[in-house]
Amino acid sequence: MIIDGKRSLAHVERISWVKPIEGADNIELIGVLGWTCIAKIGEFKENDLCVYIEIDSKVPEKEWSEFLRRKHFKIKTMKLSKFNVISQGLALPIDMFDIEIPQKEGSDVTELLEIKYSNPADAKRKSDGPDKYEVMAQHHKKLFKKSWIKWLMKREWGKKLLFALFGSNQDKAIRFPNHFEYISKTDQERCENMPDILKDKTPYIRTQKCDGSSATYILEKINSHPLKKEYEFYVCSRNLRVYKETDPLVDTNDPYWEMAEKYDIESKLKDYLDKHSKCQYVCWQGEICGPKIQKNPHELSENHLFCFHMIDSDGKFDIREAKKVWDEYEMESVPIDDEEYILPDDFEEFKQTADGYYTPEVCEGHEKCSMEGWVYYKTTEPSFSFKNISRKYLLKRGE
Repeated sequence: MIIDGKRSLAHVERISWVKPIEGADNIELIGVLGWTCIAKIGEFKENDLCVYIEIDSKVPEKEWSEFLRRKHFKIKTMKLSKFNVISQGLALPIDMFDIEIPQKEGSDVTELLEIKYSNPADAKRKSDGPDKYEVMAQHHKKLFKKSWIKWLMKREWGKKLLFALFGSNQDKAIRFPNHFEYISKTDQERCENMPDILKDKTPYIRTQKCDGSSATYILEKINSHPLKKEYEFYVCSRNLRVYKETDPLVDTNDPYWEMAEKYDIESKLKDYLDKHSKCQYVCWQGEICGPKIQKNPHELSENHLFCFHMIDSDGKFDIREAKKVWDEYEMESVPIDDEEYILPDDFEEFKQTADGYYTPEVCEGHEKCSMEGWVYYKTTEPSFSFKNISRKYLLKRGE
């Protein structure tokens, strides 16, 4: 669940329903939001509060989590073939922890319970990165090895003093830029965390969800004088601004700048701003997919960028209008499957629609590449979207 703009791996929720599992003596099914989980018989009743821990999580080694040791303390999608049921996530009573849990629905308890991403690569990819003091230290490694510097870095006032002396604009800018009114990080809510969405019968645009690493490219007009136009180009991962090879914090093999250069994105964004003189900035966001990214479900031989969001200083584009722009600039984009999709009434039926295969156009012509799922964009509100991830896909990948 996304809480305050950040994914929460553990949050307080209520039990929606409790159902028996035919043939099971010790376990039953429970509903949390739109998720289905396994619980001990009698552990919960409808409307009880619980701590819900999402898939992709790894819990700390504590007394309350000892029963997860054989699963290496990881929470994944599970299928109990014997009973033909799928369980996603883990619900626990709020009184089983050795610390006080807020008794309020929607409370984020990820940090309180010391829960992390189960995949270290995900943790790195989705983190907010180092703070400006850590970045400064990395940019001045030799100096910051000195004992008196280390002493100052242990004190808040000392860090502020050192930043005043040695900090730079680049140190401040490593975080994802937040001064653009309509641009945000690319995290989208899962449908399971918003099950009431099925009541909305507004037509949606349905697109295939490509599986890779999200990237953001922004060009901002700094000086609009006709004789001296100046721009600033931002290349960002999911959560961070990525500097080119001159920055010691950047992996020189990173795909973000590789895509910027492969598609000549800066020049194309500049051309767009030149043609739309009233715009102060323009942004393309997309998914980088390739051989070394997310186990390469698209079976690609090289990295590709599949665009899915376009924003400028006037707001977010309808993806259908954005695709016209991307086509004009010979950019690749996520396939649009349906432009007037009506959400079904039944949640289980909706989940089953997420199973399928990518179109060959995002797989270098390969067929039968299992698809991660769908993303839905509201036709009347382009900034509103959510995703439906295939449970079969998660089971296949062990997630």
